Amino acid sequence: MSNINPTAKEDIKPGCEVGFETDPKLDLKVREQLVQARIGLLILHPFYGNLALRLKLVNADAWCPTAATDGRHFFYNTKFIEKLADGEILFLMGHEILHVVYDHMARNQGRNPQLSNIAADYCVNGDLVQNKVGTPIKVVPILHETKYYGWSFEKVYDDLYENADKIDMDELLEKMLDEHLDGDNGDGDSNGNQETDENGNPVSKSKPKLSEKDRRAIKDEMKEAVLNAAAAAGNSAGNIPQGVKRLIEQWTAPKLDWREILQQQIQSTIKNDFTFQKINRRSWHMDAILPGMDNDEKIDICLCVDMSGSVSSSMIKDFFSEVKGITDMYEDFNIQLWCFDTEVYGYAKFDPTNIDELLDYTPLGGGGTEFDVNWTFMKEHDIVPKKLIMFTDGYPWGSWGDENYCDTVFIIHGAKDVTAPFGVTCHYEEA
Repeated sequence: MSNINPTAKEDIKPGCEVGFETDPKLDLKVREQLVQARIGLLILHPFYGNLALRLKLVNADAWCPTAATDGRHFFYNTKFIEKLADGEILFLMGHEILHVVYDHMARNQGRNPQLSNIAADYCVNGDLVQNKVGTPIKVVPILHETKYYGWSFEKVYDDLYENADKIDMDELLEKMLDEHLDGDNGDGDSNGNQETDENGNPVSKSKPKLSEKDRRAIKDEMKEAVLNAAAAAGNSAGNIPQGVKRLIEQWTAPKLDWREILQQQIQSTIKNDFTFQKINRRSWHMDAILPGMDNDEKIDICLCVDMSGSVSSSMIKDFFSEVKGITDMYEDFNIQLWCFDTEVYGYAKFDPTNIDELLDYTPLGGGGTEFDVNWTFMKEHDIVPKKLIMFTDGYPWGSWGDENYCDTVFIIHGAKDVTAPFGVTCHYEEA
């Protein structure tokens, strides 16, 4: 990480001017280009077009070298927009829209701001190129790698972080397409100190400063706008990125409490089969003999707790109490428990003879997050559970694990928008 400044707040921007006196005629011309671009998006890519229409066009020559958005405004630099072809403006608008849809402003969560912005650009540019939204911009060489197609923002960030010593940060930062507004938590002017020019159009004189209240409101507004835009796109919804489709599925799927899902998943490990060792009573008065049900009442699960995140003792107690409450319904069970970060530790086994000790189990804290160590541990010790249940913050450094080894349930705390790429995901909430 030697080539990353962990405290840097500003990205290196391309050689575009800021702070110049705006030419009213140029501004009118550029605004017309932007209006036409929104119409073009509406016709060619209705999902993006519907979202673009809700953004207020605001001149930001005073502070923005390219473009920016906060989810309500589309801030632009007239001299930068003037250099772009029509297809490139479509791409730029799509770029700004996806940043807000994916809530990149809030997902930094203490990560390096420079690396976070780079990861976010890789994600949205990949979606736009894959879905053929406009034409990739040439004035500013964009961040684009096919390697990152389909990756989450967090996964791209982790990959960049692990390889930071091998990359040229200055070169990547110069490819940043827009001005990111995710590092400005404050109580200042969320509209960027807007004025009205001689043509009656809004002009922003300073970079907006968004409070946490502003961010939450914008996130809620965008969620509703995305659902409406997807519905309006109708048969043209095919160009909606897979990441956005997953978000829509999360937002619209019936919500079950994590406790209900946990109970369902544990109970699903009990296998029922037919056997002639137990005759079906309904056949007693029939000529035919029917097999009865052979119920395998033994629960066999593994629990692993990710100790790299902000897991609290109350969360752990809540989680363990729920598991114990479920086991109280059955006569026989086998529970194997451990903690992990970059390795596995604290292994323990529980059955009906010592289940009360589960609530006294004390996890130890650690650092780093490698989900793969759980599967390595199970394979090395010939552990093949009917169900693996992981309590985690949902941010692995690399792989989520071996999806083909056993059924897995991820109970994720904190990160409400994170969904595991396989298995069952539910989100923890304290009672």
